[in-house]
Amino acid sequence: MAYDLKNKLVIAISSRALFDLEKENRIFDDKGLEAYYNYQLEHEETPLEVGTAFRFVKNLLAINKSFDDKLIEVIILSRNNAATGLRIGRSIEHYQLEIERSGWTAGTPVARYLDAFKVDLFLSAHSEDVQDAINADVAAATILPHKPSVDIESDIVRIAFDGDAVIFGDESEKIYQEKGLEAFLAYERENAKNPLSKGPFFKFLKVISDIQDRFPMEKSPIRTALVTARNFSTHERVLRTLDAWGVRVDEAFFQGGVQKYEVIKAFGADIFFDDQDAHLKYTAKDTPSAKVPYKS
Repeated sequence: MAYDLKNKLVIAISSRALFDLEKENRIFDDKGLEAYYNYQLEHEETPLEVGTAFRFVKNLLAINKSFDDKLIEVIILSRNNAATGLRIGRSIEHYQLEIERSGWTAGTPVARYLDAFKVDLFLSAHSEDVQDAINADVAAATILPHKPSVDIESDIVRIAFDGDAVIFGDESEKIYQEKGLEAFLAYERENAKNPLSKGPFFKFLKVISDIQDRFPMEKSPIRTALVTARNFSTHERVLRTLDAWGVRVDEAFFQGGVQKYEVIKAFGADIFFDDQDAHLKYTAKDTPSAKVPYKS
Protein backbone atom coordinates (compact mmCIF):
# COMPACT_ATOMS: atom_id res chain seq x y z
CA MET A 1 0.00 0.00 0.00
CA ALA A 2 1.29 3.48 -0.88
CA TYR A 3 2.38 5.72 1.98
CA ASP A 4 -0.55 8.02 2.83
CA LEU A 5 0.15 11.67 3.68
CA LYS A 6 -3.44 12.39 4.67
CA ASN A 7 -3.81 13.94 8.13
CA LYS A 8 -0.09 14.66 8.37
CA LEU A 9 1.76 17.96 8.55
CA VAL A 10 4.13 17.99 5.56
CA ILE A 11 7.03 20.43 5.57
CA ALA A 12 9.47 20.82 2.68
CA ILE A 13 12.72 22.54 3.51
CA SER A 14 15.78 23.47 1.51
CA SER A 15 19.21 22.30 2.63
CA ARG A 16 20.32 25.92 3.28
CA ALA A 17 17.36 26.46 5.60
CA LEU A 18 18.11 23.32 7.62
CA PHE A 19 21.92 23.58 7.73
CA ASP A 20 24.45 26.40 7.71
CA LEU A 21 25.64 26.39 4.10
CA GLU A 22 26.63 30.04 3.86
CA LYS A 23 30.34 29.25 3.37
CA GLU A 24 29.51 26.74 0.68
CA ASN A 25 27.13 29.18 -0.99
CA ARG A 26 29.87 31.81 -1.13
CA ILE A 27 32.10 29.27 -2.91
CA PHE A 28 29.33 28.75 -5.43
CA ASP A 29 28.85 32.50 -5.93
CA ASP A 30 32.57 33.29 -6.18
CA LYS A 31 34.02 30.23 -7.93
CA GLY A 32 31.12 28.49 -9.62
CA LEU A 33 29.31 25.16 -9.59
CA GLU A 34 32.32 22.90 -10.12
CA ALA A 35 34.24 24.37 -7.16
CA TYR A 36 31.13 24.07 -5.00
CA TYR A 37 30.59 20.47 -6.15
CA ASN A 38 34.21 19.50 -5.41
CA TYR A 39 34.17 21.16 -2.00
CA GLN A 40 31.06 19.26 -0.96
CA LEU A 41 32.53 15.94 -2.10
CA GLU A 42 35.83 16.64 -0.30
CA HIS A 43 33.94 17.38 2.92
CA GLU A 44 31.30 14.68 2.52
CA GLU A 45 32.07 13.15 5.92
CA THR A 46 32.14 16.49 7.75
CA PRO A 47 28.73 17.23 9.30
CA LEU A 48 27.33 20.65 8.55
CA GLU A 49 26.57 23.12 11.31
CA VAL A 50 22.91 23.58 12.15
CA GLY A 51 20.98 26.28 10.29
CA THR A 52 18.15 28.65 11.08
CA ALA A 53 15.28 26.15 10.83
CA PHE A 54 17.10 23.21 12.42
CA ARG A 55 15.64 23.66 15.90
CA PHE A 56 12.11 24.01 14.50
CA VAL A 57 12.47 20.84 12.42
CA LYS A 58 14.14 18.81 15.16
CA ASN A 59 11.49 19.66 17.74
CA LEU A 60 8.68 18.98 15.26
CA LEU A 61 10.07 15.56 14.38
CA ALA A 62 10.33 14.72 18.09
CA ILE A 63 6.51 14.69 18.16
CA ASN A 64 6.57 11.51 16.07
CA LYS A 65 8.32 9.56 18.84
CA SER A 66 5.04 9.29 20.74
CA PHE A 67 3.09 7.75 17.85
CA ASP A 68 3.18 4.58 15.78
CA ASP A 69 1.70 6.53 12.87
CA LYS A 70 3.79 9.69 12.65
CA LEU A 71 2.09 13.06 12.40
CA ILE A 72 4.97 15.09 10.96
CA GLU A 73 6.67 14.53 7.62
CA VAL A 74 9.75 16.59 6.70
CA ILE A 75 11.14 16.52 3.17
CA ILE A 76 14.40 17.96 1.86
CA LEU A 77 13.60 19.78 -1.38
CA SER A 78 16.71 21.38 -2.82
CA ARG A 79 18.15 22.97 -5.96
CA ASN A 80 21.30 20.93 -5.36
CA ASN A 81 21.88 17.80 -7.41
CA ALA A 82 21.76 14.36 -5.86
CA ALA A 83 25.56 14.00 -5.76
CA THR A 84 26.12 17.16 -3.72
CA GLY A 85 23.24 15.97 -1.55
CA LEU A 86 25.47 13.22 -0.14
CA ARG A 87 26.85 15.59 2.49
CA ILE A 88 23.33 16.67 3.40
CA GLY A 89 22.41 13.03 3.90
CA ARG A 90 25.44 12.44 6.10
CA SER A 91 24.52 15.47 8.20
CA ILE A 92 20.92 14.26 8.59
CA GLU A 93 22.28 10.93 9.83
CA HIS A 94 24.74 12.68 12.15
CA TYR A 95 21.97 14.65 13.85
CA GLN A 96 19.61 11.63 13.83
CA LEU A 97 16.81 13.46 12.05
CA GLU A 98 13.93 11.31 10.87
CA ILE A 99 13.92 12.59 7.29
CA GLU A 100 13.33 9.87 4.73
CA ARG A 101 12.25 11.71 1.58
CA SER A 102 14.05 14.21 -0.59
CA GLY A 103 14.03 15.87 -3.98
CA TRP A 104 17.09 17.23 -5.80
CA THR A 105 16.28 19.40 -8.81
CA ALA A 106 19.80 20.37 -10.05
CA GLY A 107 18.88 24.04 -10.37
CA THR A 108 15.27 23.64 -11.48
CA PRO A 109 12.83 25.81 -9.47
CA VAL A 110 11.37 23.59 -6.77
CA ALA A 111 7.89 25.16 -6.52
CA ARG A 112 6.56 22.96 -9.32
CA TYR A 113 7.03 19.92 -7.06
CA LEU A 114 5.29 21.23 -3.93
CA ASP A 115 1.85 19.96 -4.90
CA ALA A 116 3.25 16.55 -5.83
CA PHE A 117 4.82 16.28 -2.37
CA LYS A 118 1.56 17.47 -0.68
CA VAL A 119 3.45 20.26 1.08
CA ASP A 120 1.78 22.35 3.80
CA LEU A 121 4.79 24.59 4.46
CA PHE A 122 7.90 25.35 2.41
CA LEU A 123 10.99 26.94 3.97
CA SER A 124 13.95 28.05 1.88
CA ALA A 125 16.78 30.54 1.74
CA HIS A 126 16.03 31.05 -1.97
CA SER A 127 13.53 33.92 -2.14
CA GLU A 128 12.50 33.22 -5.74
CA ASP A 129 11.38 29.69 -4.87
CA VAL A 130 9.47 31.06 -1.87
CA GLN A 131 7.72 33.65 -4.03
CA ASP A 132 6.76 30.95 -6.56
CA ALA A 133 5.35 28.84 -3.73
CA ILE A 134 3.26 31.71 -2.35
CA ASN A 135 1.96 32.42 -5.85
CA ALA A 136 0.94 28.74 -6.02
CA ASP A 137 -1.04 29.10 -2.75
CA VAL A 138 1.44 27.15 -0.61
CA ALA A 139 2.48 28.62 2.75
CA ALA A 140 6.13 29.57 2.31
CA ALA A 141 8.74 31.82 3.86
CA THR A 142 12.34 32.85 3.28
CA ILE A 143 14.55 31.80 6.17
CA LEU A 144 16.68 34.65 7.52
CA PRO A 145 20.28 34.18 8.70
CA HIS A 146 20.34 33.18 12.35
CA LYS A 147 23.14 31.51 14.25
CA PRO A 148 21.70 29.45 17.14
CA SER A 149 23.62 30.09 20.35
CA VAL A 150 22.49 26.75 21.76
CA ASP A 151 20.63 23.75 20.39
CA ILE A 152 17.35 23.95 22.29
CA GLU A 153 15.30 20.76 22.40
CA SER A 154 11.78 20.93 23.81
CA ASP A 155 8.72 18.74 24.25
CA ILE A 156 6.61 21.59 22.84
CA VAL A 157 7.06 23.21 19.45
CA ARG A 158 6.34 26.95 19.66
CA ILE A 159 5.33 28.77 16.49
CA ALA A 160 4.66 32.51 16.36
CA PHE A 161 2.83 34.30 13.56
CA ASP A 162 2.16 37.85 12.51
CA GLY A 163 -1.48 38.45 11.58
CA ASP A 164 -2.19 40.60 8.53
CA ALA A 165 -0.63 39.31 5.28
CA VAL A 166 0.39 36.08 7.05
CA ILE A 167 -2.54 34.33 8.75
CA PHE A 168 -5.01 36.87 7.40
CA GLY A 169 -5.24 38.57 4.03
CA ASP A 170 -3.56 41.93 3.46
CA GLU A 171 -6.57 44.15 2.70
CA SER A 172 -6.57 45.79 6.14
CA GLU A 173 -2.82 46.33 6.03
CA LYS A 174 -3.13 48.02 2.63
CA ILE A 175 -5.68 50.45 4.10
CA TYR A 176 -3.24 51.27 6.90
CA GLN A 177 -0.35 51.77 4.46
CA GLU A 178 -2.36 53.85 1.98
CA LYS A 179 -4.66 55.86 4.27
CA GLY A 180 -3.11 55.77 7.73
CA LEU A 181 -3.97 54.57 11.21
CA GLU A 182 -7.30 56.37 11.70
CA ALA A 183 -8.72 54.98 8.44
CA PHE A 184 -7.51 51.50 9.40
CA LEU A 185 -9.14 51.68 12.85
CA ALA A 186 -12.40 52.97 11.39
CA TYR A 187 -12.43 50.19 8.80
CA GLU A 188 -11.83 47.52 11.45
CA ARG A 189 -14.59 48.88 13.69
CA GLU A 190 -17.05 48.91 10.78
CA ASN A 191 -16.14 45.32 9.89
CA ALA A 192 -15.68 43.91 13.38
CA LYS A 193 -18.24 41.15 12.79
CA ASN A 194 -17.03 40.33 9.28
CA PRO A 195 -14.27 37.68 9.15
CA LEU A 196 -10.97 38.69 7.65
CA SER A 197 -9.93 36.99 4.42
CA LYS A 198 -7.61 34.00 4.55
CA GLY A 199 -3.91 34.73 4.25
CA PRO A 200 -1.12 32.53 2.85
CA PHE A 201 -0.61 30.72 6.17
CA PHE A 202 -4.27 29.92 6.85
CA LYS A 203 -4.02 26.34 5.54
CA PHE A 204 -0.86 25.72 7.54
CA LEU A 205 -2.47 27.05 10.72
CA LYS A 206 -5.52 24.87 10.06
CA VAL A 207 -3.39 21.72 9.80
CA ILE A 208 -1.63 22.63 13.06
CA SER A 209 -4.99 23.29 14.72
CA ASP A 210 -6.27 19.89 13.56
CA ILE A 211 -3.22 18.22 15.13
CA GLN A 212 -3.73 20.17 18.35
CA ASP A 213 -7.34 18.97 18.50
CA ARG A 214 -6.10 15.40 18.87
CA PHE A 215 -4.75 16.24 22.32
CA PRO A 216 -6.14 17.68 25.54
CA MET A 217 -5.35 21.40 25.35
CA GLU A 218 -2.85 21.26 28.19
CA LYS A 219 -0.96 18.35 26.56
CA SER A 220 -0.68 19.57 22.97
CA PRO A 221 2.88 19.21 21.57
CA ILE A 222 2.43 22.39 19.51
CA ARG A 223 1.76 25.84 20.92
CA THR A 224 0.99 28.86 18.75
CA ALA A 225 1.08 32.60 19.27
CA LEU A 226 -0.31 35.50 17.29
CA VAL A 227 1.96 38.53 17.67
CA THR A 228 0.51 41.46 15.76
CA ALA A 229 1.21 45.18 15.51
CA ARG A 230 -2.56 45.77 15.69
CA ASN A 231 -4.03 47.75 18.58
CA PHE A 232 -6.18 45.93 21.12
CA SER A 233 -9.15 47.95 19.85
CA THR A 234 -9.08 45.81 16.68
CA HIS A 235 -8.98 42.47 18.51
CA GLU A 236 -12.68 41.69 18.07
CA ARG A 237 -12.44 41.10 14.34
CA VAL A 238 -9.32 38.98 14.75
CA LEU A 239 -10.84 36.71 17.39
CA ARG A 240 -14.17 36.42 15.56
CA THR A 241 -12.27 35.42 12.42
CA LEU A 242 -10.35 32.63 14.14
CA ASP A 243 -13.58 31.39 15.70
CA ALA A 244 -15.36 31.42 12.33
CA TRP A 245 -12.51 29.42 10.82
CA GLY A 246 -12.57 26.86 13.62
CA VAL A 247 -8.89 27.34 14.41
CA ARG A 248 -7.15 28.44 17.55
CA VAL A 249 -4.07 30.30 18.63
CA ASP A 250 -2.94 29.61 22.17
CA GLU A 251 -1.55 33.06 22.93
CA ALA A 252 -2.29 36.43 21.33
CA PHE A 253 -0.41 39.71 21.70
CA PHE A 254 -1.67 43.02 20.30
CA GLN A 255 1.43 45.20 20.30
CA GLY A 256 -0.08 48.49 19.13
CA GLY A 257 2.95 49.25 16.97
CA VAL A 258 5.55 48.39 19.63
CA GLN A 259 8.39 46.14 18.46
CA LYS A 260 7.65 42.43 18.73
CA TYR A 261 11.03 40.84 19.38
CA GLU A 262 10.93 40.84 23.19
CA VAL A 263 7.50 39.17 23.33
CA ILE A 264 8.56 36.59 20.74
CA LYS A 265 11.76 35.86 22.66
CA ALA A 266 9.77 35.49 25.90
CA PHE A 267 7.36 33.10 24.14
CA GLY A 268 10.37 30.98 23.20
CA ALA A 269 9.40 30.62 19.54
CA ASP A 270 11.12 27.92 17.52
CA ILE A 271 10.21 30.04 14.50
CA PHE A 272 8.45 33.34 13.78
CA PHE A 273 6.71 34.29 10.54
CA ASP A 274 6.19 37.93 9.52
CA ASP A 275 5.94 39.94 6.31
CA GLN A 276 7.71 43.07 7.58
CA ASP A 277 11.49 43.60 7.59
CA ALA A 278 11.00 46.26 10.27
CA HIS A 279 10.16 43.50 12.75
CA LEU A 280 12.23 40.63 11.35
CA LYS A 281 15.55 42.46 11.54
CA TYR A 282 15.15 42.49 15.33
CA THR A 283 13.53 39.09 15.91
CA ALA A 284 16.15 37.26 13.81
CA LYS A 285 18.86 38.17 16.32
CA ASP A 286 17.37 35.90 19.00
CA THR A 287 14.68 33.83 17.27
CA PRO A 288 14.69 31.77 14.06
CA SER A 289 12.65 33.98 11.74
CA ALA A 290 11.26 33.83 8.22
CA LYS A 291 9.79 36.39 5.83
CA VAL A 292 6.45 35.77 4.15
CA PRO A 293 6.25 37.55 0.76
CA TYR A 294 3.16 39.13 -0.76
CA LYS A 295 1.44 37.17 -3.49
CA SER A 296 2.25 38.61 -6.90
